Amino acid sequence: MSKIEITDVILRDAHQSLIATRMRTEDMLPICDKLDKVGYWSLECWGGATYDACLRFLKEDPWERLSKLRQALPNTRLQMLVRGQNLLGYRHYADDVVRAFILKAAEQGMDVFRIFDALNDIRNLRTAVEATREAGKHAQGTICYTVSPVHDTRGFVKMARELAEMDCDSICIKDMAGLLTPYATEELVKAIKDAVDLPLQLHSHATAGLAEMCHLKAIENGCDRVDTAISSWAGGTSHPPTESLVAGLRGTEYDTGLDLELLQDIGMYFYEVRKKYHQFESEFTGVDTRVQVNQIPGGMISNLANQLKEQNALGRMNEVMEEIPRVREDLGYPPLVTPTSQIVGTQAVLNVLTGKRYETITNEVKIYLQGGYGQAPGKVNEKLRREAVGEQDIIEVRPADLLAPELEHLRREIGDLAKSDEDVLSYAMFPEIGRQFLEQRAAGTLQPEPLEPPPGDGPQESAPTEFNIVLHGETYHIKITGAGHKGQPERHFYMTVDGVPEEAVVETLDEIVLTGGAEGAVQESINGRRPKATKEGHVTTSMPGTIVEVLVKEGDSIEAGAPVLITEAMKMETEVQAPIGGTVAGVFVQKGDAVNPDEALVEIEP
Repeated sequence: MSKIEITDVILRDAHQSLIATRMRTEDMLPICDKLDKVGYWSLECWGGATYDACLRFLKEDPWERLSKLRQALPNTRLQMLVRGQNLLGYRHYADDVVRAFILKAAEQGMDVFRIFDALNDIRNLRTAVEATREAGKHAQGTICYTVSPVHDTRGFVKMARELAEMDCDSICIKDMAGLLTPYATEELVKAIKDAVDLPLQLHSHATAGLAEMCHLKAIENGCDRVDTAISSWAGGTSHPPTESLVAGLRGTEYDTGLDLELLQDIGMYFYEVRKKYHQFESEFTGVDTRVQVNQIPGGMISNLANQLKEQNALGRMNEVMEEIPRVREDLGYPPLVTPTSQIVGTQAVLNVLTGKRYETITNEVKIYLQGGYGQAPGKVNEKLRREAVGEQDIIEVRPADLLAPELEHLRREIGDLAKSDEDVLSYAMFPEIGRQFLEQRAAGTLQPEPLEPPPGDGPQESAPTEFNIVLHGETYHIKITGAGHKGQPERHFYMTVDGVPEEAVVETLDEIVLTGGAEGAVQESINGRRPKATKEGHVTTSMPGTIVEVLVKEGDSIEAGAPVLITEAMKMETEVQAPIGGTVAGVFVQKGDAVNPDEALVEIEP
């Protein structure tokens, strides 16, 4: 047995798990010289949610981050996480986009591409693996580990063989929810190593407090590499600590050979850095053994809590936790990892809050049931499928086979805002926030979200920054952690609500002007609110969200059940339908508006 090799996830998954992916490049670069001397097999530093967070919150170009890290870490492999055909987003991209992205990342210095699919549909990995191999880089095929009636060791071994046949350079077991137990790890690792002659790596989150034991069992049964996080960013929904594993294996046949004293220095550096991001710490970052019962990852739980708090329904969390396994069963037991965790979680919340299962079905669930994400691991609920997709054909082929090349179209669409191929790819990944980033860059107005509240500068800044509010009988603890510039039409405020980071946009309104003709709208909106949803013809949403698209205008004739709006919550889109047929008398929202369930968004007169 050769020494155990280590991938440290401090520059990606550690801060994604603990502080919502908010670590800035400026806090990575000063320690890179020491990181580069450690002798890691690789450093995970890109992919997952880092790309999204750079554009959306940090106002950094993710490609510049990659370039700077490559320069600062000349002796260490850089590694990224790729969601197969989804790349870094939440939909399947055409093959030309996948190939272009992988090639550009390789050119910019990425060495190892860890490629997974949320459904373990091997077809959705093929293009990314081929592109990685063509670029001369390391393609790591990934098995998403989960527990269900349709998942077992035999099935995971079968997938490992398929990944080997696809010419992957190594295989990773990705235990994103921390579901592995020590003896299940022993069985799985031994079976894969007996079946496939490729290096094997284990990625297991520490959520349930079992990951260190799983590491040891994996190592003893032939696992070649493991993922860890430097100790000051380890544990809970992150990963086991690097230093502990190095110390535990030192002097044995598995000795990592890494410098424990150097690792201590790195750990203390990141200990101080973590303090800087205290406002993003979530209450759901400790050990959570519930995952071994409900199989719900810690990050998914925190997202659900945010949604329920916005709905004043946090007390219904247990109902949602009970509904998630039922939705997962209806969808054929998908592993709960991005994007399927959001798909299942959002639908479970809707089922609980509406009081009727599947009264509202998200667009993503419809796409999933039609086969748009790939083949479900198990049998789906056929009654639900018919309800969701009607008589539409079910997709049996690889979903991306139905997508026409789109890169040149995207290039024309973003136009002169894109100054490079990298800019086009940023727009391709996230059209809305990508365009916004490029527009702000062109205007010279890029500004990251603040880490701390600005100092007071007068009476209007003297309001308390920490307080309790009572809303509908529920008490919430609010701490304002930052604010955007004054004098803007829309001012961003950053806060924690009962310890959970939130963002609010306050729009200054000197005068309310409504274009809709709904009776009573002006009176209801006198304080800047939309009309209350009190009539049969009022169109509402089932949960708080954002308007993605308005499909009607005043004066339109519409039939009951026809789509009126598309909303987004938890990155999932839902089609809002007309409750009755008639004429659109008023439209009280526009694209980008934040909306709540008690508001009338559109009024239809019979």
